[in-house]
Amino acid sequence: MTQNLYSYNDKIVLVTGGGSGMGRAIAQAFLDNHASVAVVGRRMEALRETVAAYSGERSLTISKDISEPEAPAQIVKAVLAHFGRLDVVVSNAGIFEGGDVTALDQPGWERMRSVNIDALFYLAKAAFPALAASGGTLIAVSSVSGLNGDWKQAAYNATKHAVTGFIRSLALDWGEKGIRVNAVAPAFTVTDMTAGVADKPELLSQFVNRIPLGRPGKPSDIAPAVLFLASPDAAYITGVVLPVDGGTSASTGQPHVV
Repeated sequence: MTQNLYSYNDKIVLVTGGGSGMGRAIAQAFLDNHASVAVVGRRMEALRETVAAYSGERSLTISKDISEPEAPAQIVKAVLAHFGRLDVVVSNAGIFEGGDVTALDQPGWERMRSVNIDALFYLAKAAFPALAASGGTLIAVSSVSGLNGDWKQAAYNATKHAVTGFIRSLALDWGEKGIRVNAVAPAFTVTDMTAGVADKPELLSQFVNRIPLGRPGKPSDIAPAVLFLASPDAAYITGVVLPVDGGTSASTGQPHVV
């Protein structure tokens, strides 16, 4: 999955949303690099599929709904009880609901907010004492939608802008305690969440039109960037929101006219 090999032999990694898509790719990339990994998600069967090819001694599956306020503290407690420490937290879980803001009902807004930003807040709150003890790092999966605006997804973008600001401020507050805090910002990436677009060639082509590298992202494009940000090679990098977007964010937004 990755070209470079990182030494994660003694590291304990927690990945939320680890049952599919980017979360699965990130968890497996850490496992491929010899980390011990706890994967979190709502569907135990999917989590078990993520770690099926790896040693049971190096993996832990935790079925929890990350949107429940008490869940992150319970998850961190379970990881510490099982592995004894925590070195890397990857906050990946996220959901999307688009459309005009007037069409999004309160339950829909609360559902998206609770997964995309509230869960990150509670996860950081629960994990930072353990990360301070290990000199660890937290990496969030944000989005290019957290850097600029998009049509028909104001509410989603609001949650991702919140992630961006939260990550940068956490980096300021916790750097002196030895914790690095960063994020990756993918553009359109083919996952279960985007299948409704990826399966329609004409619609997908409108997204690809804005991507200089000429193709949508894959989960395996995102995982190596997370590995790097968690590694000693990134020891002097904190407070960064790194676009992993095929060049999408380099554009002014004008169409690619061939």
